[in-house]
Amino acid sequence: MNAIAIANWTLGPLLALMTLLFILRIVLTWYPQVHLNRLPFNIVAWPTEPFLIPLRKLVQPIGGVDITPVIWVGIFSLLREILLGQQGLITMFARLQ
Repeated sequence: MNAIAIANWTLGPLLALMTLLFILRIVLTWYPQVHLNRLPFNIVAWPTEPFLIPLRKLVQPIGGVDITPVIWVGIFSLLREILLGQQGLITMFARLQ
């Protein structure tokens, strides 16, 4: 297995998982009474919080709503498309071999 195939097999599921976690994080923001440090909610909060903290310093809540998880869904979706989409960089390199 070459490096491009390994990158394709690891990045695809990783980017999809992070997108899913941020979508779940968006749903959790609809319920402010949820404690994110308790199971099962900390399974979603633990991997996403390191991404959200720095972005929250740059992007203020709009109307009291934290939009940073939405921004990260967009970023991870864009990365997945650029790298692994039909015309993605890794996909194109894999076709050359």
